[in-house]
Amino acid sequence: MAKDDKSSVNRKAEIISAAIEVFAETGYYRATTAQVAERAKISQPYVFRFFATKEALLLSALELSWERIQQSFRLVVESAVAPEQLESDLIEAYKEILASYMNETYLQMQAQTMREEAIREAMRNGFREVRQIVLSAFREKGLQNPEDRTFNFLARGMLCNISWALDMPELIEREV
Repeated sequence: MAKDDKSSVNRKAEIISAAIEVFAETGYYRATTAQVAERAKISQPYVFRFFATKEALLLSALELSWERIQQSFRLVVESAVAPEQLESDLIEAYKEILASYMNETYLQMQAQTMREEAIREAMRNGFREVRQIVLSAFREKGLQNPEDRTFNFLARGMLCNISWALDMPELIEREV
């Protein structure tokens, strides 16, 4: 990869990171590409060199957030030794994502309510892939009721998102 190509890839990643922060803090609809550019320490026209529209930038940010979750879950599945440990390892992996990438979670939570078809499709695709990773892993490990376990796992993940966003840990605390 040529130096200019590498710096372009890095700059694009920096713009996406800045967008995630701005969108999470301000809300997608109120955020501007000028704010994203300022956060990335570049000019606004430079944002449009990589992203034709603000929606295209959002879609790239959502793609990155879903890829991070999917990659994390795939790593857990690949390294899982004991079937009974798989679900708790996936939960721990998701907790790590929430702790390290909360702005991406906020962004996904916003996107779940947006009506633009491209955004809805990106969210559907992300959820489908995560669901498939988890369901396939539960099936391959021979866990009982893999469909129900997958449903409960995803539902718990959504509740975790709400709990973290509202700073209400009591929503997910479990008595042993």
